[in-house]
Amino acid sequence: MLKIYGTAVSSRLLLGTSRYPSPDSLARSVKASATSVVTVSLRREMAGTRTGSVFFELIRQLGVHILPNTAGCHTVSEAVLTAKMAREVFGTNWIKLEIIGHHDTLQPDVFGLVEAARILSAEGFQVFPYTTDDLSVAERLLEAGCEVLMPWCAPIGSAMGPVNMQALRTLRAYFPDIPLIVDAGIGRPSHAAMVMELGYDAVLLNTAVANAADPVAMASAFAGAIIAGKTGFDAGLLEPRDMAVPSTPVIGKAVFL
Repeated sequence: MLKIYGTAVSSRLLLGTSRYPSPDSLARSVKASATSVVTVSLRREMAGTRTGSVFFELIRQLGVHILPNTAGCHTVSEAVLTAKMAREVFGTNWIKLEIIGHHDTLQPDVFGLVEAARILSAEGFQVFPYTTDDLSVAERLLEAGCEVLMPWCAPIGSAMGPVNMQALRTLRAYFPDIPLIVDAGIGRPSHAAMVMELGYDAVLLNTAVANAADPVAMASAFAGAIIAGKTGFDAGLLEPRDMAVPSTPVIGKAVFL
């Protein structure tokens, strides 16, 4: 069981809710994933063609924890205002904090991220910061009041999977007691299994499921991959070796004359 800000969640897969083919596809994907946390972009849904209140009511009916996010924000003031609006709409202190600093890569503005995290933490928010895999930034976010870190493994929506395994290993090693959730860049179930095998606590993804030919089946595949990766890590993975090692011992082998 994973605990986030004192709340126990049964699944280590957090699922985004944007760009599904239909509301029914979204609802069935959430069920197939067995997730207990979904993310919702307040700005995207209120600015989209759908009526925001109808969509938000659909999300509430899913019976899972809601993690609003500040997707689309490019400044500290935008992110703080959006977080406050999200708290009013959903009645939760949870907020996934995103402040985009680069238009092409969608890389977080880590300076603004730390500033906004400090402001929101002081106002009682429980901040889930979408950040890079930089160790120094992680330390600043923890100092700002965050109790969870959400490093990317690749740019949002790129589906590249982990591009810097060593950086992810370093974060895990330096923060053994902090919940670490990989967010962004996961494209395949095998990518999710890889980061879980590093000892990460959970994975957050959206595009890989929502844009799949069969979102429901893909949600189920990711659920299985995350369980497999976590189980493998807990069981004790065999580390790679630079030479062959026989599985059948030579000593004690019968000799026929």
